[in-house]
Formats: sequence, C-alpha cells, structure tokens
Amino acid sequence: MTTFADLGLSPSILKALEKTTLKLPTPIQAQAIPHIMAGRDLMGLAQTGTGKTAAFGLPLLHRILDLGHPPGPKNVRALILAPTRELIGQIKDNLEVFTKGTAVKVTMVVGGASLFKQAQALSKGTDVLVATPGRLIDLLERGDVKLDQCAYLVLDEADHMLDMGFIHSLRKIAKHIPQKRQTMLFSATMPKDIEEIADTYLRDPVRVQVAPPGKPIEKISQGVHYIPNGDKARLLEEYLKKHIGEQALVFGRTKHGSEKLMKLLATWGFKVGSIHGNKSQSQRDRTLTEFRAGALDVLVATDVAARGIDIPTVRHVYNFDLPNVPENYVHRIGRTARAGAEGTAVAFCAPAEMGELQAIEKLLKKPIPVLAGAPWAADIVAAAPKPGQNRGQRPQRQGGQKPGAKPPAKPQGQRPAGQGQGRSGGAKPQGGTFSPRRSEGGKPQQRRPG
Repeated sequence: MTTFADLGLSPSILKALEKTTLKLPTPIQAQAIPHIMAGRDLMGLAQTGTGKTAAFGLPLLHRILDLGHPPGPKNVRALILAPTRELIGQIKDNLEVFTKGTAVKVTMVVGGASLFKQAQALSKGTDVLVATPGRLIDLLERGDVKLDQCAYLVLDEADHMLDMGFIHSLRKIAKHIPQKRQTMLFSATMPKDIEEIADTYLRDPVRVQVAPPGKPIEKISQGVHYIPNGDKARLLEEYLKKHIGEQALVFGRTKHGSEKLMKLLATWGFKVGSIHGNKSQSQRDRTLTEFRAGALDVLVATDVAARGIDIPTVRHVYNFDLPNVPENYVHRIGRTARAGAEGTAVAFCAPAEMGELQAIEKLLKKPIPVLAGAPWAADIVAAAPKPGQNRGQRPQRQGGQKPGAKPPAKPQGQRPAGQGQGRSGGAKPQGGTFSPRRSEGGKPQQRRPG
C-alpha cells in the first residue's frame, strides 16, 4: 500500500500531513504526485471528493521548498487559478495546512475584496498565488504583481476555466507567464471540445484518469422526480423534514430564484442560507462558515457552490432546477459523499427540463432511477415555457399560488398534477412558481470572471 512517504515528499510536508486526516494517498494523489514532482505537465481527471487539491498542492509545495530562498518583490513562483471565490479560499486553506512550519508563503486574491490590501500582500512577492482570473488581471494591469518568474501554472476545475466564460481572461494571463513552465490541469469532467483547448496549454502531458470523466462517485444514491414547477417547493419541504439535522445543499438555476426559495424555506421554519452572485463576498463567506459550523441545515445555491466546495457533513443534494450544462450535474451532486462517505442526490424535473435531464443521462451513460412520476409526454414538454421565455413580463403561475390565493381554472384535458407526475403527498403547492432560466453557472460571453 502506497504511503505519502513512499511518494518522496519532503520531511516538512510529511510532518504537516501527520496533523491532518490524510493518512494514505487517494488514487489520483498516488498517480499524479510522482509525475508532478518529476516536472511533467499533467491532466488529472478524477471524481469530485477524491483529493485533487492535495494531488497538485503537495508536489508543488515540495518543488518550491527545494528552492530554499524567498521570491523577489511582486514575483510569483506558482499560480493556481480557479473559477469561484469559495474554491479559491478552500485551496488556500488546504495549502496553508500543508505548509505549516515552513517558510512557503501562500496568497489569495479574489474579486469583492480590497484591491489595495491584495496589492500590499503581493508587494514582497509570494511563493504560491491562488486567484480568480478577473482580479488577477486587475492586479497585472496596475503593475502590482509580476508573472515573468512564474514556473508553475495550475488550472483547477479546468473544464470550467477553459470554457467561453474564462478563456479570454486566461489568454490575457498566459501572455505574462513564461512558455517554459510546468502546467497542470485538474477536473472531474472534461468535454471533448474543452479538452482540445486544454491541449494548447500543455507540453507532452501525462494523463492521469482514475475514473471515466463525468462519472459520479458510486456511493451517491441518485433519483429523479417528474414534477410540475409549482409543486417543487412542497416536495422539497417533505424531503427536508425527513432528515432534520442532516445538512442539505439545494441547487437553483438563477440568483433570484435561489434567494426566493431560501426565503420561502425560512418562513417554513428551516435553518437556511443562500449563496449566489448577488451576495457580497463577506455575505457568502459568512453563510458558508455558518453552514460548515452546523448553524444552518440547508444551503440554497446557484452553481457558484457546485465546484470544489468541500463540506464533509453534506448528506443530501437536491437539484431543485436542473442545470443547463450537464457536467454541472456531476459537480453539484459531488458535494455529497465526500471522502468515502455516503450521500443522496435527488433531481426535480419539470416539463421544460426534459432536455436537460436527457443531456445529463447521456453524460452519465445511464438513466437516473425514477422516484416518482413518469417522463413527461412530448405534447406537455412542447407546451411548457422554455427557460427565459416571457422575461421581463409578469410570469403566469402554473400551480404555484401564494398562500390563500384562489387557484386558476384547470385547462381542459390537462392531466391533474400529482397523477403519475411525481407529485408527493398531495400537499398544495405554495410560495410561487420557480421557473428555470439561463443558469448563473452557464457560459456568459465576454465577461470578466472573479
């Protein structure tokens, strides 16, 4: 059985590891670390929750420790880029655990924080810079940081970093980094078109793959409910009441819809918070801290929480709205069953989301087990409002009335909600309709991330 000592890591890193819960390398760590320590470019593909941060972080720190002298003013030795502020913070926290007792300096820069303070932190240089692309470009344009001495580039959640929402920022940043560098890309999913872009960043790379890309961890029990949009909230309430005290992540598609759902759950007595792009960084940090500490049982989030967030106590993931990017489903449900634990993932599928569900099942290469209802008939799907329809107009309620409101007359010939459609328990829908729209975690064009 391979140990961290067998991998040849420096004694100071091994000493720091002794004080963590990491006892033996995971498969991705055991396979990737020797190649990175040997200086090879690498593409690492592994399921969520399998320790990718340590897979690139430990050998990277080992190589930096060998240098034995501090970096120059404003210089960076290693750059790690990730798509969200929450993931950046988590990577920094992990690296600081590994570097405890050493002289290696780790610095984090993200949007939503003081640019002046970040420039100050970089003025004396740093060994490892963990950054979102947008804020890093701000600092580069101001001359607050230099990358001409950067010898290592890591893209975490590489598939998302290389899609159209980030690729323009990455190209700007790459111009500042020497071509003679070691590059590492890590992700749980890697669509073919994104993989072709990834190849332009790598030189003679080693590919380390410990599971087929897009395959969720087997310990996640999955299921789908076919249910009208207006009935989703009450079904979610029923599920949450079944496991009071066990933490759950609920994913919505839009910022507005997620906030609305959070407030509705709060009125129903749940200890709930939300994180999405309309929240300030301090609000997002505070909510995540409360969730980690167990002060909240439910976290409603957009796809800003789908990647990299590691909270081992999450036992349940609910896809209240299905993502319009199928790979995001894999990242979402990967927030449970962390580090060998078990978890459940339940998806709610309204008529307008049949296309999203089919794309997800195509990625998984198997159907998701049906918990209730049946696939929506083609005529119902065709009649359903598509994401983004009637934007800017007052939405028509589809069975999701305000408490006490008189329900609308039912159209002739429509199948009653709950008869073979996944309606659970017969509860009346309440609290409004949550119509799926374009995902916040989709692919915005020409937008500076971070």
